[in-house]
Parts: sequence; structure tokens; C-alpha cells
Amino acid sequence: MNEVFEPKIVGFLCNWCAYSGADLAGVSRLKSSPNIRIIRTMCSGRVDPSFVFEAFKRGADGVLIAGCHFGDCHYLEGNFKTLRRVEFLKMILKQFGIDEKRLRLEWISASESEKYAKVSFEFTEEIRKLGPLKLNL
Repeated sequence: MNEVFEPKIVGFLCNWCAYSGADLAGVSRLKSSPNIRIIRTMCSGRVDPSFVFEAFKRGADGVLIAGCHFGDCHYLEGNFKTLRRVEFLKMILKQFGIDEKRLRLEWISASESEKYAKVSFEFTEEIRKLGPLKLNL
């Protein structure tokens, strides 16, 4: 009997844009991946790299960080900080034996509910193809 791998994905979503987009997807009855456990943050720029490492350490197979489009950040430069951090994190993840594809960054506005739904399914499928994350801790 083959069991289908159901990935565990942690989603850090900006309160003002991406979270609102995810909420709108729910209100609009759009289907989105049930594999993503959403953590609402006030800004994607507030997602400390240690949060990402902790998510992987606690069993996440993938981490999605989603924030506002450039120029829409309520804190002006939070998404620029996020971009720099994610690029840095991808370099470090390799050193821990974690495929960089397990960390995804997206810009999703409050009105882009369909984009959120699409990204949630795409990322879940991508992680499903990669298989479970096996960390040697």
C-alpha cells in the first residue's frame, strides 16, 4: 500500500498583503493547498532567518515567505530586507543539506487571492516532488 507524501509547509505571510490575499481566497471559496500552515507576520521583513531554520528543525518540508510587492510595503523597505534575507538563507540552507527549492519567496497583494491559491498548490507539488526533508540533527 503506497501512501502519498503530504508535505508540511510553513507559510510566513505579511499581514497587509499576502495574508489578506490568502484570506480573500478563503472568503471567495477558492481552493488553496491545505498543506500550508500560515503564520501571520506584520511584515515579511520581520521574518527572522532563525524562524526559517526553526521551521525546518521542527519538521517542515518547505517554507513559504510571502509579502507585499515592491512599493506596497507598509513599512516602506520590509520587502527589500526580505529579498536580501531569502537570498542569504538559500546560500546557508545548502550548507545544512537543505535544497534551496524548499524555501520560496512570493510577492502577493491583498487582491491577488487567485495568485495565493495558485502558489500554494504549485509549492506543495514542488515539495511533494522533492520528498520529505530528512535532517540529521
